Amino acid sequence: MRRRGRWDNWAAIAAGLALALSWTWHYLLGFPGGFMMVLGLITIMASTISITRPGAVSSEAAVAGAGVLAFLLPWLLAFTGSTAAAATAWVLGAVIAILGVIGLVAARANVKRDPELAWGNHMPQSA
Repeated sequence: MRRRGRWDNWAAIAAGLALALSWTWHYLLGFPGGFMMVLGLITIMASTISITRPGAVSSEAAVAGAGVLAFLLPWLLAFTGSTAAAATAWVLGAVIAILGVIGLVAARANVKRDPELAWGNHMPQSA
């Protein structure tokens, strides 16, 4: 059985899961912690779409956008004083953003090669 999806999508799912569950090690609760959880879940959802639709440029852009927003979150929500939470947001945000850009390049190449990979039926047809 062949594994579906590109490695960057699976890595983004792992990073999104780490971001969503990060409150368990830095104990940042309230709105900032909830926002980090939501960004992690958005990353997981968009990466799952990218696995099922390898040419979906919009889902890869959503992963990159979630990564950039996670990176900026300590400054936007003023929790730079919480070192563990801020470092988690910076590191995982940068990783997710980089994975989103890598996926964006790959998705654009897939769309150029086969436009049906974006949202069309890309399953092999039985003869």
